Amino acid sequence: MRVCQTQVKNTKEYGKTLASVNNRLMDYLTEYQLIFKNKTKTFFDKAQLYTQGILRSNLRNIEQICDTLQYPDYYQMQHFVTESNWDHQLAIDKAAIITSKALPKRKLTGLIIDETGTVKKGEKSVGVGWQYCGNVGKTANSQVAVMACLSNGDFASMVDARLYLPKDWCDSHLRCEIAGIPEEQQRFKTKLDIAHEIILHQLEIGTSFDFISADGYYGNDVSFAEKIDTLGKIYMLDIHRDQPVFLEKPELYLPERTSARGREPKLLKARTQSIKVSEYCRLLDNTQWQQIKVRNTAKGTLKAFYHFVKVYIWDKQDNIIASRFLVIRKQKTKTGLEIKYSFTNADPVQYTFKAIAYMQAQRFFIEHCIKECKSILGMNQFQTRKWLAWYHQIALNIMTMGFMLKEKLLNFNSLPLLSARDIKDWLCFILSKQATEDEMLNLIYIRHFRRQRDINA
Repeated sequence: MRVCQTQVKNTKEYGKTLASVNNRLMDYLTEYQLIFKNKTKTFFDKAQLYTQGILRSNLRNIEQICDTLQYPDYYQMQHFVTESNWDHQLAIDKAAIITSKALPKRKLTGLIIDETGTVKKGEKSVGVGWQYCGNVGKTANSQVAVMACLSNGDFASMVDARLYLPKDWCDSHLRCEIAGIPEEQQRFKTKLDIAHEIILHQLEIGTSFDFISADGYYGNDVSFAEKIDTLGKIYMLDIHRDQPVFLEKPELYLPERTSARGREPKLLKARTQSIKVSEYCRLLDNTQWQQIKVRNTAKGTLKAFYHFVKVYIWDKQDNIIASRFLVIRKQKTKTGLEIKYSFTNADPVQYTFKAIAYMQAQRFFIEHCIKECKSILGMNQFQTRKWLAWYHQIALNIMTMGFMLKEKLLNFNSLPLLSARDIKDWLCFILSKQATEDEMLNLIYIRHFRRQRDINA
């Protein structure tokens, strides 16, 4: 069996860097100290306590956090999250810049966008409504947010999050007022609008990334891709399997009137027939695919078969023919053959096929980041109802995730399989001392042994 460094357990060196993680957490939070104060008050001590609480508590609502920390003044913590006037956007932006600087530059860095939903009860929580919730895969009474992460190779961290407000919320000024939604935020925005705002904001604050990626909801909107292209950025956007394409640039024409009766033709038609990307894929033979290794996984290296071709799409709303580079990925899974389709404006003269395949495969990391935000940091356990409280909690989560990224990078040489869960468990151990240091290191060692065994297999 191939052995990684984590399996050569030296009692003197193993986990040595990790041992001082709590000191580094306090130093990291100090970088945000000026954000948690105003002219008369400072909230930094509450920010430190809340961060420790979301790491140590099994349930991450304010009451459970206070109980876990044995913090006597629940109302002070409640005020810190729901009412205090520290700037959540400044905290998120600082975390984004720290993440951008921390990420290695060995590969292309992506700004990956996706939305996530959290099922809620009642109708008081800000933005809640009957809408599609990806977390359960169907329409549900839920809260939905558009999120973005920065990803480079095997490392990623969340850098932005915006709450989606359904139209019925924006149409009710009273409802928005009760939830504390600022007046300038009460205008309805689609998820596409929010995603575009995130991109513009990340460019404005100086976050560094090479390409933008998102799923089929965003990829099937022609204007979204055009907006990214106008910004001079590369996009890699998934599309649905029924997306029609032209293999040659079509010529549009206005049909002649065939009789004196009826209306005069006004809709343009294409002289050549389009084809769905799924139908095009079925026509390909084995010689038209190439195998590429694109990224590491918990089970080893991800290998897949790829096909690349230049195609054209017809934007019927504006009657524009636009070129796209179609990327098709085919791989075997436990449940059968998985095929993914994407559009990109990456020029194959400038980027190798391997680099283009890598860009498509990086969308995995936004799903991974959202999963970590929920399972490790309790993002889906918010019980506050107001706008400001939601943004304060999400800002503290993004800050904490940025710290975990830095820890993974710092410990990479000695603990290359270190996960957010490992860091959380170690901090819980340091803060609560419920086990000995050797017992805790042995638990992490056993986990990493299993992960490496899976990779080898």
